[in-house]
Amino acid sequence: MSSDKKKKKNNKKRESDMEESCAHAIDVHESKSSKQKKKHKKDKKRKRDSKTPDEIDDGISTSRKKSKQKESKSNDGQSNRYFPFEYEHIVAPMVGASELAFRLLCRKYGATLAYTPMMSAKQFVEEAAAISSEATVANSNICEFQTIPEDRPLVCHFSANDPQHFANAAKLVEPYCDAVDLNLGCPQRTAFVGHFGSYLLGDEDRQLVLDIIRAGSRAVSIPIFVKIRLLDTIEETIKLCHQLRDAGARLIAIHARASWERKGPGARDGPALLDQVRVIKESMPSFPIISNGNIITYEDVVANRQNTAADGVMSAEGLLDNPALYLPRLGDARDKNKEISIYIPSPLRDSKLQQSVNHKDDRALRKLNKKMRKIMSSEKKLANGGSLDEKQQKLLCTKSSIIAEIQVLERSISDSQQSELATANHIRSTTIKLGDLAKAADKLSLANEYLSLVRKYPMKIRSVVFHTRRMCKELLEKYQLMNECIACTSIDSVEKILSKCAGYIKHPETFLYDQDKAKKDREALECKRREEGKRKAYEARMIRKAKREGLVDREYYLRIGAEVPSKATISKLKLLSKEDALAAWKKSHSQHCMSYHLDDGGCKRDRACAFLHSEAKDENKFDEADEVAG
Repeated sequence: MSSDKKKKKNNKKRESDMEESCAHAIDVHESKSSKQKKKHKKDKKRKRDSKTPDEIDDGISTSRKKSKQKESKSNDGQSNRYFPFEYEHIVAPMVGASELAFRLLCRKYGATLAYTPMMSAKQFVEEAAAISSEATVANSNICEFQTIPEDRPLVCHFSANDPQHFANAAKLVEPYCDAVDLNLGCPQRTAFVGHFGSYLLGDEDRQLVLDIIRAGSRAVSIPIFVKIRLLDTIEETIKLCHQLRDAGARLIAIHARASWERKGPGARDGPALLDQVRVIKESMPSFPIISNGNIITYEDVVANRQNTAADGVMSAEGLLDNPALYLPRLGDARDKNKEISIYIPSPLRDSKLQQSVNHKDDRALRKLNKKMRKIMSSEKKLANGGSLDEKQQKLLCTKSSIIAEIQVLERSISDSQQSELATANHIRSTTIKLGDLAKAADKLSLANEYLSLVRKYPMKIRSVVFHTRRMCKELLEKYQLMNECIACTSIDSVEKILSKCAGYIKHPETFLYDQDKAKKDREALECKRREEGKRKAYEARMIRKAKREGLVDREYYLRIGAEVPSKATISKLKLLSKEDALAAWKKSHSQHCMSYHLDDGGCKRDRACAFLHSEAKDENKFDEADEVAG
């Protein structure tokens, strides 16, 4: 009883300390910010009134220099403060977008740490169990995961709602990354259905989340990171961060928007609440906090660090538009002859290089594991009151010696694999002048460089098209090539589009603006906006219906028939009778207009139609409604 009382007392004290820390951080932040704002306004007005226009211009350039120097100084002091790798300029986890080729491109132009796209821990473990003995996690494309030695430091980013799944997935990727991250930030509808991401941030799932962190921490020797969104109040978010730290998390990245802020595609709208990140950092000054949000330019990177006091920044949107976002951190653009060291990406390792060197040990281990399964079966039989024959009894007596042999062989195989990996992991690098690197950082060159990387490290064409149109958006729109780019089905066809852009840049007189094409593009955009409006109205009606019926799951009706039909599905349905096609349509696509997709003349009701007129899915279509950063 006395020990239980002690535990309760300690827990109460810890919670009390946490609340005091939180309240103090908020009070200090509010009092500081209000006083600083007043003082800053007075000083700014006094200085402005006393300066000439030339002095004002000089002051701006000096201020920029000082901010860069300040950031550089801060980085030098903190580059390896918590981990044996740099983590100040980070590539965010992006569904279908932070793949190997894109990570390597961002690393070349200044990113210091990168996250993989979100992977399901459960699916990862299941797919890994099915790979051949000659393959490895790094080269089997499990959940589209690929990596090479030059892709470091790397964080493997998982969604999970089961401690064991997360722990097992972490073990599998441990040899290929520097940290494992738990996704607690994804607000997609798929996360709601699968109960992961930001939908685990409620109080009812808090113990589960902490158990997942503890399981991961116990399973691997590398750090466990967590990516979260803000909760309803700053006090709740601070409490969550302290609990995650106490459970074993070694770094927390904060997407400074709440999980309920979903006003547009991907829940990325509106300014991030960076002031809350600063309050959280002040409440835990000796723990690494990463700030995510409001970053489009490098000036935003500098401002974010200064405003939040975070240990690093993470970008998704900014890097999608400009993979060279972090380039200015490498030095002043005027210092053109400064030499920068960059890695030369190696090919994806052949699976044969990855298999164990000692095949004899490998075969012996498989035989011993087979014997252990028989022993376990015999033990189960005895436990249920059964009897064993003489052969089974003899095998049961050898259990301890078999376990010892397995342990020896596992160590031997592990040593062989480590030696082999060390040989395969020889990293090559070269140097390039900063001026040359900056020249190669224009949007068209970056897109072409990305395509050359994709040829070495294959990715789905929809992701290739997505990256190309994000990097070259202005050019594609200027030369009316956006729809052609979206329709591309191969890397060659994307390259042809980029070649057209290069030709128009070199010979502007060869481009003729097509009025009819522009009209069609405007009509398509108008149609898309109309469909988005109809969708929002439909969602509101269905949520109200679920509320009227007292359903706990308010999105119940939104999941019925929501699947957008694919072009292949439409082709198959057109071959069926009208009755069979209708039955199949109601089963999966009831929210969508059947006439729009199946009738020769399309839907006659057009704008008056209550159903959705969404375009059929294609393999290379990237769904913008998905959350890009988890």
